[in-house]
Amino acid sequence: MSRTDLSVAQARRIALAAQGFADRVPSGAPTMAHLRRVIGRTRLFQMDSVNIAARAHYLPLFSRLGPYDQALLDRAAWRPGRGERLLVEYWAHEAALIPMGDWPLFGWRRDEFRDGRYRYTRDVMRRSRVLAGDVHAVIAEDGPSTPRQIEDRLGIERPAGTPGGWWHRGEVKHVCEAMFAAGDLSATRNENFMRHYDLTERVVDADNATRQVDRADAHRELTARAASALGVATVADLADYYRTKTADVRPAVDDLVARGDLTPVTVEGWRDQAYLDPTAKIPRKIDRSAILSPFDPLVFFRPRAERLFDFHYRIEIYVPEHKRVHGYYVLPYLLGDDIVARVDLKADRKAGSLLVLAAYLEDGRPEPEVAERLAADLTSMAGWLGLHRVEVAEVGNLAAALGGAVGRS
Repeated sequence: MSRTDLSVAQARRIALAAQGFADRVPSGAPTMAHLRRVIGRTRLFQMDSVNIAARAHYLPLFSRLGPYDQALLDRAAWRPGRGERLLVEYWAHEAALIPMGDWPLFGWRRDEFRDGRYRYTRDVMRRSRVLAGDVHAVIAEDGPSTPRQIEDRLGIERPAGTPGGWWHRGEVKHVCEAMFAAGDLSATRNENFMRHYDLTERVVDADNATRQVDRADAHRELTARAASALGVATVADLADYYRTKTADVRPAVDDLVARGDLTPVTVEGWRDQAYLDPTAKIPRKIDRSAILSPFDPLVFFRPRAERLFDFHYRIEIYVPEHKRVHGYYVLPYLLGDDIVARVDLKADRKAGSLLVLAAYLEDGRPEPEVAERLAADLTSMAGWLGLHRVEVAEVGNLAAALGGAVGRS
């Protein structure tokens, strides 16, 4: 079979290698060099506030490196100390940590978000220009600040009992969000995942903060980065990676094909034209296992996960409990070059337990092998999270075998 006609099995191995699952796992404690290698593969870490097991941005490193000190990521993004800040938060694939050097590639998006991402936020911003100036002045003087701290400095009081939802967070919060989206402010996070807004020039280095990139050039570079991270991809896959429009991606793809940086290919079972990164590797075998975040770049575009792995996945956090099929916070499980199971996890930090609330085997997968490998990986994950045991509830068609394997491990 020629390199321009790929079986779906080859496409899977290409995708896994592109995402770092063919790289060697560190024999010792992972270092900043390992983090650099992973972000060089994935190009971003999607963020999410849910902390039922572990926050989403910490999991891709665990999936690829095994247990590591989470302070490694904190230093790279928020607390560099005397070191270099490697990552910065911005709207990439939703809220995400991206390499500092990629900040200029989103200048067009910051222009589009000049008054914020959402209509309500834009409405607040347009009637609150004076407040925006006051917020900027407070942050300039006080340094990184939360909206509540800014309100206190400005003497703004909200009525007691104000709900805590997004639309009730007060004008200062919406102004901060609009200024963040526009790039006037950047942000760091504390241990509780709370944003502290700061002047962009104090977070993003001067070269990247001031560098301007033409819109078409930026889309071409982002499309090339997405292609490298995916290995083989359709236009829809490439557009989703940074949540760009297909109308911007198509001409970028044409340019990349013309200069030899993408190769049109056909993939078995894929309806749409695919494109191969010419530097992509096709390993003969993937011999890895990994518990994946629902927001891991390998699976965060659900149509692609179905095409690659025949894996139908929908996150059910926002589904009423009685309507959930698999559970609240369900993580896919990779074994070799296949997604073979899914587990609903919860970290009971008070009891020191990693709870497997449900465990499901995908159709036709080998139950004994999956149970044994998953038990070992859950035990490793529990240790990484500072938990002492794994407890498996009797829910799901893999629960009995997994519970037995955990008991033997």
